[in-house]
Amino acid sequence: MSKGKGGGHYRSAISGRYVTAAHGQRSPRTTVLEAPGKSGSTGGAYRSAITGKFVKPGGNPRTTLREK
Repeated sequence: MSKGKGGGHYRSAISGRYVTAAHGQRSPRTTVLEAPGKSGSTGGAYRSAITGKFVKPGGNPRTTLREK
């Protein structure tokens, strides 16, 4: 698990696992940079890895990440 810019961690939208900062920067359409600390938690909302915006459940499972 590697830190990216701003101290957050990259997470794969496909597997939900943490990935290295290098992988996250190479794959911006399928990874999400999480905010550090408690501010990074959204309480189970879904977010698009492509746009970074919140989306409704049931989106594309390869580019949508459920945040906990």
